Amino acid sequence: MTAPIKPTSRKIIHLDMDAFYASVEQRDFPELRGKPLVVGGDPSGRGVVAAASYEVRPFGVRSAMSCYEARKRCPEVIFVRPRFEVYRSVSADIREIMRRLTPHVEPLSLDEAYLDVTGLPVHQGSATLMANWLRAQILEHTGLTASAGVSFNKMLAKIASDLNKPNGTAIITPADADAFISTLPIERFHGIGKATAKRLHAMDISTGADLRRTPAAVLVQAFGKRGQFYHDIAHGRDERPVKSERQHKSVGSETTFRDNLSMDDELLTQIYEQNADAFSQMHGKQLIAYTITLKIKYADFTQITRSHTLANAFVSAESAHYWLDKLFLDIPRALPIRLVGVTYSSLTPATQLLPQLNLFE
Repeated sequence: MTAPIKPTSRKIIHLDMDAFYASVEQRDFPELRGKPLVVGGDPSGRGVVAAASYEVRPFGVRSAMSCYEARKRCPEVIFVRPRFEVYRSVSADIREIMRRLTPHVEPLSLDEAYLDVTGLPVHQGSATLMANWLRAQILEHTGLTASAGVSFNKMLAKIASDLNKPNGTAIITPADADAFISTLPIERFHGIGKATAKRLHAMDISTGADLRRTPAAVLVQAFGKRGQFYHDIAHGRDERPVKSERQHKSVGSETTFRDNLSMDDELLTQIYEQNADAFSQMHGKQLIAYTITLKIKYADFTQITRSHTLANAFVSAESAHYWLDKLFLDIPRALPIRLVGVTYSSLTPATQLLPQLNLFE
């Protein structure tokens, strides 16, 4: 027998926009509504799916899949190029709505964020009512739907946000968590990818109950420090705080692929997209940077970074491509890759360097 999950007073919301990029395109272009839609690159070349509408998902089309494969699975699919400036603008509006509720907002990407609403007296103190208020406000002000998960820690809130997609709210209470975790397939745990799941299955661990019964020492021996994390989440423990945005020491963007990638051209396409997003954010904050960092996370959740610092600031997103190519070539390629990210640091306000001001004209 294991001890039941202890009650907690924390109230965490994970808000996740529904098929964000694709939904923005369908909102702005009525002729795309109800149609199978992919936001991504050239299906005749090496383009990658950035987002897939719900109409195309029954065909097995998912983000990070090649656009060629998406068209093969659904010949009727419509392809549109991403409009990242529009997505960033909508995302900023959504974050402003979140901050009307609480300053404790931790954005994870343009389309999802954690909110800590512990102790808020509004909406009768109910995190569920707060989540529904957020979803209603987002729909009213942006015309887009969102899904929300409510629980007492980040891991369970994130899992819950997938339970009633699209356009729904799901709650996992401390009283329900034990039974919920017990029956949850290990693939559904946030932080357990395909490679780790395969290794766990080889250890006869298929569900949360199996994971919970496995001693922490066994998991640590098999997975290192990640093993302790797996042991904790199997017991409903996740003490990570919601980290609000602070003064910028760096500006970055990263993306986790639904399916791990191995092809260099697909990976570089994704790296360039994250670079464009990171540079645009920096541009919008009137900052310039001297250091760029490439982050890679492998299928086994190990990660590596490579950085380069210039004597002069980066003048455009494209000016960083040369250095990103060099950093990418320096990354060991023993395993498939599940995440790429680009970060700019050594930041300086553009207004302090008058010769640089023309960068933002």
